[in-house]
Amino acid sequence: MPMVHPHSTLVVTINGTGFGIEIVYLSLFLIFSESKKRLRLVAIVVAECIFMVVLALLILTLVHTAKLRSTIVGSICMAGNIMMYAAPLSVMKLVITTRSVEYMPFFLSLFSFLNGVSWTAYALIKFDPFIVTPNGMGTVLGLAQLLLYTTFYRSTKRIMAQKKANVEVGLAEKPDANKNGSQFKGV
Repeated sequence: MPMVHPHSTLVVTINGTGFGIEIVYLSLFLIFSESKKRLRLVAIVVAECIFMVVLALLILTLVHTAKLRSTIVGSICMAGNIMMYAAPLSVMKLVITTRSVEYMPFFLSLFSFLNGVSWTAYALIKFDPFIVTPNGMGTVLGLAQLLLYTTFYRSTKRIMAQKKANVEVGLAEKPDANKNGSQFKGV
């Protein structure tokens, strides 16, 4: 916000565009999801909006210097950005446990890494600790995801082939209670 941190047009423009894209994603989710998930999403969005309005009012009325405003808002935004990059940690744990990247999309990992790299590079040019800290961490976490992907990609192919074979075998051996006590079809 320009009233919090002057001369931040580039960051505001990029984040405003991202905000618009997220609104489209959320709208599509609301249109195509079941009602229970819709209500949960609406509750989360309302809570976030209330938090942002309260934060903006408090900052603009109680804090009178741009430096302190920038520090407070930057710290809160930095925490949110770190949480965004840390969100895939549970999936990374699942990948390690199952030795399969089935639930970790490659392009999400790749673009998370590239996003972290580009924002870290930008923040190093102007040196903005509120941008470099979370995005540096995002770069490391994105790289960790890519390393996990390269480590477990081949074993995922084997696991998926084995699951497919098990499903095909399972379909061939469906229980049939109507056949003279035999549990398999045609036996």
